[in-house]
Amino acid sequence: MFKLVFGRLTLGLLLCATGALAFTASTSTPTVKVKENEGADLKCSHSADFGADARVEWKFQDAKATQTSLVIYDGQATANFAGRVTQYSGGLRFNKVTRKDTGLYICSVAGNGYSADAKITLTVLVAPSKPMCRIPASVKMGTNVKLTCSDSQASPPPTYSWYKNNAPLPQDPSKFPDYRNMTYKLNPATGTLVFPRVSQIDQGEYFCESTNTAGPPQRSVATKMAVYGVNTGGIVAGVIILLILIVLLIVGLWFAHRKGYLTSEFCVCVCVCFSVVRPSQRLPHKGEGESVWKQQQQTAELCSVPAHVRLRGRRRGGV
Repeated sequence: MFKLVFGRLTLGLLLCATGALAFTASTSTPTVKVKENEGADLKCSHSADFGADARVEWKFQDAKATQTSLVIYDGQATANFAGRVTQYSGGLRFNKVTRKDTGLYICSVAGNGYSADAKITLTVLVAPSKPMCRIPASVKMGTNVKLTCSDSQASPPPTYSWYKNNAPLPQDPSKFPDYRNMTYKLNPATGTLVFPRVSQIDQGEYFCESTNTAGPPQRSVATKMAVYGVNTGGIVAGVIILLILIVLLIVGLWFAHRKGYLTSEFCVCVCVCFSVVRPSQRLPHKGEGESVWKQQQQTAELCSVPAHVRLRGRRRGGV
């Protein structure tokens, strides 16, 4: 044990004295960009002090850094890479890359009790496709509204821009006179367009555009977003007009009756229809007059009102 430690210490001092780096792994291709379905070479070399039997393995970490898996283990490609990759002295070769191969590749070298890593970033270039957007057809004034745009296939990840009525929206509206009254927030990295309090000025036709270095930009389908609110003035005006019409109707009926254009039966029927009371109210006693009882029965039959419903009051002034 003492001899082994002493031997490593001596080797380390010798390498330091000569200016050489001890037990290192390196790459001449730290960043590789290649189009989908093309081949790619990932280079990896190491210092001679690992020995002639140095062990070289390759690992893969996906683009989101959520999972790490083996590419080459014990000199053989693992199941996910079998038939697509070949290890050779000084590197790893892809016969054909796919968009799923985008990520970080780690070349791990071990020998003589030491280890070192070299890291290579592979980006498989995929041109943008038509982005998927969520644009509401109508929104209520004053509410928080978010428009989204995404293109999950493009690589490298695209940037997004938004258009309103065929005009590009600036990322910061406060810097442009035509957009200073708009308070939206645009994120080109995530593709979101947020209106904290949407207003009538935000109404219009929207679409988004996905852009990266792999190909021409692509646009989504344009969708019109309408902004609506509670029309208080319209409601008040409608109520006033309705009341005016009712007053005119009553005055017209009264005038027609005074001129003799309406029969008494029709007038009584109108009065009954405008003054129906709850059935629980008291019916007239027969002691109040047989004529009143018969008149209410006849009027109820004319207006299809149950016989037990009475008038609120007797006719006044011959009406």
